[in-house]
Amino acid sequence: MGRRNGGAVVLTATVVWMALCQCTRADWWQLGFPTTLPTIMNLTPPAHKEKCMKMDFLVDKQKELCAKYDRILPIIGSGAKLAIEECQNQFAFTRWNCTTFPDKNNTFGNVATIKSREAAYLSAISAASVAYAITRACTKGELAEYCSCDNKIRMRKATKWKWGGCSDDIRFGEKFSREFLDVREDAGTALGLMNIHNNEAGRRAVRSRMQRTCKCHGVSGSCSMQICWRRLPAMRKVSEGLYKRYEGASHVKYAEKRRRSKLKVISPDFKKPNRTDLVYLDDSPDYCEMNESLDIMGTRGRICNLTSQGIDGCPLLCCGRGYQTKIKDVEEKCNCQFVWCCNVVCSTCRSRKEEHVCN
Repeated sequence: MGRRNGGAVVLTATVVWMALCQCTRADWWQLGFPTTLPTIMNLTPPAHKEKCMKMDFLVDKQKELCAKYDRILPIIGSGAKLAIEECQNQFAFTRWNCTTFPDKNNTFGNVATIKSREAAYLSAISAASVAYAITRACTKGELAEYCSCDNKIRMRKATKWKWGGCSDDIRFGEKFSREFLDVREDAGTALGLMNIHNNEAGRRAVRSRMQRTCKCHGVSGSCSMQICWRRLPAMRKVSEGLYKRYEGASHVKYAEKRRRSKLKVISPDFKKPNRTDLVYLDDSPDYCEMNESLDIMGTRGRICNLTSQGIDGCPLLCCGRGYQTKIKDVEEKCNCQFVWCCNVVCSTCRSRKEEHVCN
């Protein structure tokens, strides 16, 4: 842990860094944990404001924004929960599977402190999820004092249909996401620029997938007129789209100039990223082996797919260490039949299945 120098214990740089991470890397994702969500539901306006101002994992401007909107805390919490769920779904079969640590100040562990493509995805899915949750709450009337439907869209001209109904107000959701998350970043630093860029890419991933839904109107079932409105896409579509951006993320570097700093691609031979692309500054760490200082769990003991040639396949997921095959007894419902009036009766079938586990 350290060495003695003149009678005093001198900690190694690694230990000091770990200690600082544990103390300073608290984050707003904690609002999405099952232990936190019940404590922020159904608060009175004064209690809500007090709760916002006492949350140590929010920076001052986040606390102020939180206190400004009554009942916003559980909605932000649902956004955090959504971000965690979507991240874990997309990375379920990769070497880093978006592990969370509810008992630590840093939800995703110290791996999130590396400016890698995984950190880029976390920024993007978080900004997207907050925008999504706020927009959905506006439509449901949960923030009726501040937002509702997007009425501005009705001013747009359309030839084959007429705008009506209740369109989801993605602009309000984006605005809140920008104010709540980008305020944490310093645009004068490499990390700040990286996070701001990826935050915006996440929000654009939602906006670009907004769907037009229409309903026919007319005499005798005809469709002489269509009334249309815009609604949010399925969040799974957004997270899938961002995962594709993660796979093709651009490696960039910090370029400091007199008037303003910016990020540019690491090599002039690479394509310049646009606003929907994800960017990262540092290579990813090795996720194959356990690394306690970075909270990397490694892939030993993970179940792999013997027939897959992808990252979930045994050769790649097990990092060349090989795997063991285990026989597992499985009980499943089978031969299900619908019985009048309202019951489904199933048998229980037992079988033996192979399970392949990384060494």
